Amino acid sequence: FELRVLPNGSADYWLALYDVPARSRAVPGDDPQWQQVVRVRGVPKQAVMDQIMATLRQAGYRPSDLSRSRKAPFRLQELSGVRLGLLLLAVKPLRKSSRMADVAEQIAVMTDEEAYYWFSKLTDPEHGRRCSRAMRIMLARE
Repeated sequence: FELRVLPNGSADYWLALYDVPARSRAVPGDDPQWQQVVRVRGVPKQAVMDQIMATLRQAGYRPSDLSRSRKAPFRLQELSGVRLGLLLLAVKPLRKSSRMADVAEQIAVMTDEEAYYWFSKLTDPEHGRRCSRAMRIMLARE
């Protein structure tokens, strides 16, 4: 996984999480084709910034490394990328910061297996939106 900083205007920036699909990893020597998993900015990004910073620290980066001018992507281990992707996919469509906090708290205590399960469901091209809503309802007790 890679977390990339994409400038947006003069002061703001997007955070975009990219992954290499399993089928691209299967061909040794080929340049992997990165696919965007999720892109966030604004309130959802700010609501989970603590978890984003914790993920970057866990990957060996300093908090000061995250800035609008950063060009190099942050490389993340698979489990960290799955958890971060799940978190960003879950909070992106929400508007209430209290729900974002509830969802983030519940994702933080998920087992690794649950995180992988929900990540695979949310990134499914056919049923992802419906699964995303189901997970948010379950976690935020909507």
